[in-house]
Amino acid sequence: MLYFLYGPLAQFRPKADQPMAEARATMYYIYFAKSLKNQKIYVGFTSRDPKIRLCEHNSGSSTWSNQNGPFELIYLEKYYCKEDAVAREKFYKSGFGKRIKKLICEEVIKGP
Repeated sequence: MLYFLYGPLAQFRPKADQPMAEARATMYYIYFAKSLKNQKIYVGFTSRDPKIRLCEHNSGSSTWSNQNGPFELIYLEKYYCKEDAVAREKFYKSGFGKRIKKLICEEVIKGP
C-alpha cells in the first residue's frame, strides 16, 4: 500500500517573479522504494512521475538498483518547490532523518 503525505502546510515557495501557473507546472517527489530482494529502503528524489522512476529502478538503471531490485514504492511526498524536496531527501539520509524514515516505514508496513 502506498501512502502520500499531504499535510496542511503547503510546500510551495515560488520565485517572486514567477507566475503561479508556471510555478505549479513541475512537481517534485521524495519517495521510499523498498527492495523486495533484501528489504532495504531507497530514498529518492525525482521531478518525473514516481511510477516511471520506479520502473527505471526495477530495470536496473544503476549498479545499486541492479543489485538490490526489484522495488516497490511504499511512501511518497509531493512538493512544489525543488529546494524543499532536495532538503527533505537530504534530511531522510541524515542520522535523525533515518530514524524518522524507519518510523514511517514501520507504520506503512503495519498499515492503517
